Amino acid sequence: MSAGGGTDIDADAESDTRIETEGDTEIGTADTMRERADESRFKLWVLLSANRLFVTAVLAVGLFAAFVLVGAFGHPGFESALRSGDTIGTMFSTLLGAIITGTTLVVTISQLVISQENGPLGDQHERMSNTMDFRDYTGELIGRPTPVDPSAFLRHLVDATRRRAKALRDTVSGSDDDDLRAEVDEFTESLTGNADEVTDQLDGAAFGTFDVLFAALNFNYGWKIFQVDRIDEEHADSLSAESEHLLDELRTVLTMFGPAREHIKTLYFQWALIDLSRLIVYTAVPALFVAGCTLAFTGNGTIEGTTLGIGNVLWIIAAAFTVSMLPFLLLLSYIARIATVAKRTLAIGPLILRDSQR
Repeated sequence: MSAGGGTDIDADAESDTRIETEGDTEIGTADTMRERADESRFKLWVLLSANRLFVTAVLAVGLFAAFVLVGAFGHPGFESALRSGDTIGTMFSTLLGAIITGTTLVVTISQLVISQENGPLGDQHERMSNTMDFRDYTGELIGRPTPVDPSAFLRHLVDATRRRAKALRDTVSGSDDDDLRAEVDEFTESLTGNADEVTDQLDGAAFGTFDVLFAALNFNYGWKIFQVDRIDEEHADSLSAESEHLLDELRTVLTMFGPAREHIKTLYFQWALIDLSRLIVYTAVPALFVAGCTLAFTGNGTIEGTTLGIGNVLWIIAAAFTVSMLPFLLLLSYIARIATVAKRTLAIGPLILRDSQR
């Protein structure tokens, strides 16, 4: 897996033209995650799109710089305290215990994630049957064998919604109901624009990076299900039998996208947590080594001299402290992404939790 993927947060949907119905219902709405969240592009890039190792490196550089600046200018007596050895002993003995405890905890979490894949034969058979049933039904909807690649799987579902929306627009184009034609036209324009963008993002995206899940999050399927239900209810008298059938098919495909996205999200979470555990184990060894060596071989005036006007003891202790903190910085960078995605996907289906969308 790429350590986190580098999705382009700038790929936003074209501005949606919004029209109001008699019931004050917006047909078009913000589709992409950034627009729905009403948050800065940079914030979402840091939390979601940026490579997790890059975020960890930036945090490490920031921590090192802050340690040196605060030690040199914020607390003038800090260098003297470091030379005495007592401060170093307290700091790194505490870090040794924290690294061991934290690494053990993260590895335990990894084992819990892996344990979800274990089970008796009956459970495994049921999982396989449910998976194949879902694939068979999806294949009937998209009119072709269901792809095995996650990005292609989602791309075909999105493409199926686009084709059905266009077919619906064609069937109502001759309707005498002006409101119905206007609403379906606007709905189709919004859906196809969103579908085109998500399809482009999914094209070539590899599972294991964040690209696949990020593109899936940009397809605002819940709002589209609501609009299909609303159009069907408010214009039931004006819809032909063919239009009713197409609305039902469109609703079915949109509904299938929900569990498909949640399944991809679950697999990504498991993948990311396993990668996080592996990286923390890898960084815990040098972190323990550096913390142990610093505790054993520094202090009591063993480090003399200055560099750039700052005592060498401060440079060395700042570097050792930063290396010792690497497992926790990795944990922070990965959990920030996982928690952000989890919060934005709490509800499945047409249920809006964020004030910015209401």
